[in-house]
Amino acid sequence: MTAAERLFLEKGLEQTTIEEITTEAGVAKGTFYLHFSSKADVLQALRARFVQGVLDGIIAAVEGLRHEDWRGKLAAWSTACATGYLDAAGLHHLAFVAAPPATREGLSRNILIDHLNELLAAGAGENAWSVSDPGFTAVFLFNALHGVVNQPGIGETPEARAELLRAIEVHFLRTLGLPSGID
Repeated sequence: MTAAERLFLEKGLEQTTIEEITTEAGVAKGTFYLHFSSKADVLQALRARFVQGVLDGIIAAVEGLRHEDWRGKLAAWSTACATGYLDAAGLHHLAFVAAPPATREGLSRNILIDHLNELLAAGAGENAWSVSDPGFTAVFLFNALHGVVNQPGIGETPEARAELLRAIEVHFLRTLGLPSGID
């Protein structure tokens, strides 16, 4: 998949051939077809790998905090999610924008939204914040973050990235009525 990702990013999905992918990966075409039936299948696998990678970064950031640090967990979630998107902006664009766009379901239910929903529900259960509908709030926050990080040219310098991540964190915290540290 790494070879396909590299070629797709360099040449585009349509311009890349399966033969180029297998040559770049050092495998026979038959091996390719054992795992994938088409380039579309590879793209779907790249989508899944991208989202899982973002989730893995989120989990690592959130799990490193104390159990009772709900504000820190929410801030870490927002920063890790945005960083995951920014770090792989080319792959995200290829897999979700240049290719057939994500479905409505993908923007309202995916493993990232599910994880945020669980965090919001757990924090509400511990009285860290008040949220009447964690699922709705998770969809709302995820799509707001997604829309912001998906803008062309956003966060291109280290300073601009740091400012963007801080702004996202502040908005996540303020949405749940938590102090942002910026007033």
